[in-house]
Amino acid sequence: MKDYVLRKGIFIPMLIIFTAVIILGLTDPSSFFKAETAISEFGYDYFGWLYILITLTSIAVLAWVFFSKKGDIIMGGPEAKPIYSYWKWFAVALCSIIGTGMVIWGIAEPVTFFHNPVTGIGGYGGKLEPMSQGAAVQGLGTSLLHWGIPSIALYTILTIGIGFACYNMRLPFRVSSMLYVVFGKRALGALGTFIDALCFFAIAVSVAAIMAVASTTIGTGISIFFGIESSTMLRGIILCVVLATFLLSSYTGLQRGIKWLSDWNAKIFVAMMIYAFIFGNPRFILSLSTEAMGAQLDMFFTRMTYLGTIDGDKFPMWWTVIYWIWMIVYGPMMGMFLAKIAQGRTFRQIIGVTMLPAFFIMGWFCIFGSSAISIELTRGAPINQAMADLGLEASVFAYFQQLPLSFVMGLCFIIVLYISVVTCCDGLASTCASMSVNSATGAEAEPPGYLKIFWGLVMASVSFLSILANATSPDGIDMLQAAKMLPMVGALPMLFVYVVSIYAIVKIFRNTDKYDVANNPETAIVEPDVMVK
Repeated sequence: MKDYVLRKGIFIPMLIIFTAVIILGLTDPSSFFKAETAISEFGYDYFGWLYILITLTSIAVLAWVFFSKKGDIIMGGPEAKPIYSYWKWFAVALCSIIGTGMVIWGIAEPVTFFHNPVTGIGGYGGKLEPMSQGAAVQGLGTSLLHWGIPSIALYTILTIGIGFACYNMRLPFRVSSMLYVVFGKRALGALGTFIDALCFFAIAVSVAAIMAVASTTIGTGISIFFGIESSTMLRGIILCVVLATFLLSSYTGLQRGIKWLSDWNAKIFVAMMIYAFIFGNPRFILSLSTEAMGAQLDMFFTRMTYLGTIDGDKFPMWWTVIYWIWMIVYGPMMGMFLAKIAQGRTFRQIIGVTMLPAFFIMGWFCIFGSSAISIELTRGAPINQAMADLGLEASVFAYFQQLPLSFVMGLCFIIVLYISVVTCCDGLASTCASMSVNSATGAEAEPPGYLKIFWGLVMASVSFLSILANATSPDGIDMLQAAKMLPMVGALPMLFVYVVSIYAIVKIFRNTDKYDVANNPETAIVEPDVMVK
């Protein structure tokens, strides 16, 4: 007997919206991209400051929970048992958080900033010169800021909120459950359904963007190494293969598929970092990385809060605030997924392990970014030229062509990227399916397989629209730019969900005796009729 019921308030509206999006994208891809751009620019122009404040507040709240006695609370109560060892937990969290980001931008972003220096900072004479000491140090330092603690904090804050609400308060497995402490039963009624619908839309467009970027990058790699033209058809075929793989993995069950993929992928990541360090000029890597980490610390708050208000500088929109926007859009799905794999751990452990990938990612950027800059200085800037000719996604393959075993490492990168996107989308398809049903057993229930397949197909269709917009537009739309825009469409409503969520999280952890049913059943005031088994 099934223990779930379809949430029509989520399923039907989302089906209508995505059907309309797919029709618009197929009939007029250029207008589809222009609509994305208009929505994105409005959100940045009027609410860029709020994205920044939410990011800084998330870091502060996590630090408070981590260093206080609240961090000792076990998610799920004393009877809850961890489902993963520490290594496998870290590997799954790492591969899910990375998605396609680290493996693509670890070289592309530092090299871009080396040739087109970051703006809005003092020092180095005010204006940075391309390919200079200042451009290298500040560029890599800014990349570390973008992909480090602030970004992952936006995932982690919802992880502890959703985890506490669903495992300690025994509420249904959905984002809106953590707002119970603010809105009461309304958070589990029509208001909660509306909030979950916003989150669902954000999740779906995020997965679509990840799949589009991965398909494009893998297509570029195949084109470079095998001489096959990187066409829309090739990207579409790759998209179908990615879709089929992650649906198969998701259909077999969350733990079995993701655990195996993540374990091997994390090990390959480590092996690739060792390779890049050995062959990529170790002395230069260590020296530039040290300088960049100092620059990141020195300019942290200046860089975090820069908006270019007077001079109209758009650098923050496209290179800094956009990261906080991405992570806020990805936040609900990552929060649900990361909470599901963290039961039985203390909240201090959850914050620590979930934030640990931030330091791994910074290590990746230090090694690959520094060695790429070394190559640009000594070998005539081949990576920048490849990006100009073939797009940003060509940066990794141009990098490996400058090192020994280039063909082997290029293939390894394609495999790593493929596994990364499959791992990420695997968990997120399961999250979408979970949000589409009401389950009597809450977070413990495995959502129905047919819903995973259905939403996977929908998200792949939206992903293909970004590829199609690039192929058919007379306006020269960049593929990665089109994919980058997808999450931004769902960002603005999610921003306000974050505002209320952080308030709810602070309220929960200040009053754990009132809300922690799992650890304090005698003092908890959560109404029994809203709890799941």
